[in-house]
Amino acid sequence: MRQSTGRAMTQDPSSPRAAAPDGPAPDLARLADLLRAHAPSDGSFDLRVPGVHVTRTSRVHRELAHGVLRPSLCVVAQGVKRVLLGGDLFEYDASRMLVYSVDVPIAAQVTAASAAAPFLGLRVDLDPARIAALAPKVFPHGLPKGLAGRAICVDRADAGVMNAMVQLMDLMGRPGEAELLAPLVLDEIILRLLRSPLGPRVALIGQAESRIQRVAQAVAWVQGHFDQPLDVERLATLAHMSPSSFHQHFKAITSMSPLQYQKALRLQEARRLMLMTMLDAGTAGRRVGYLSPSQFSREYGRYFGSAPTRDMARLRQQAGPAPGAGVE
Repeated sequence: MRQSTGRAMTQDPSSPRAAAPDGPAPDLARLADLLRAHAPSDGSFDLRVPGVHVTRTSRVHRELAHGVLRPSLCVVAQGVKRVLLGGDLFEYDASRMLVYSVDVPIAAQVTAASAAAPFLGLRVDLDPARIAALAPKVFPHGLPKGLAGRAICVDRADAGVMNAMVQLMDLMGRPGEAELLAPLVLDEIILRLLRSPLGPRVALIGQAESRIQRVAQAVAWVQGHFDQPLDVERLATLAHMSPSSFHQHFKAITSMSPLQYQKALRLQEARRLMLMTMLDAGTAGRRVGYLSPSQFSREYGRYFGSAPTRDMARLRQQAGPAPGAGVE
């Protein structure tokens, strides 16, 4: 396992730095209080405004939680979380913010939390269409040339972004105003994010012809057809690339090959099916596209750390949250 480029916990030195807005230091205690109010117990909660999610965890995770994350901004008011994508490790806390640029299957683990000081995280989904509409206001002359996109980027928490997140959460407690004003605050969050050090990479999410968006089109196809044989040439055509160029850019962006990406989706779905619908391993494996039960069992064990039957027995005995809960 390797730390991501730029150590994933500091600014990527190759990233062009946008001017960060001035502003007072964010009130993390206030943000923590607001998140705690909307997450009264451990778990993940979808708030009244679509695309806004709060996570609370009062204990350190001994095991990884698996799931697929869509483009989004993640901030922390309290605690520490690490995210694994392919062979890359990212870590963030109240001093760092994390952005997902494309749908990716990840493994996540809270590494600092307690009953007295639970992990409190806030995730806001990023709409490529809104980014496309707002980016020209921040980059009127276009983005720097040769900018590379990544599925996950981490940098220092921007004061303007964090203060806008506090405003957003404050609105959640005022239903009459939330529906009217939350869209404006969400636009402010995107604008401030675009003006942060991560801004140029976030802007790529809204560029239809950027490599990250062309790879995202292929990702969408894999997600919708993960139980079918992988056709790299078809994916390359969707991305408007040659097969060799597509493979190279797909791995550079997602930290995994197209086949590894498909495998992660298959195994996560098989695990969900076995746990939630009580399917046996053989049926779940076939449902997600495996023709060989032995291959399914072998790859499942490598990915989750134990064979399907043993893994299910352990998860059902724990009677904890479903796999994937708390990956935000």
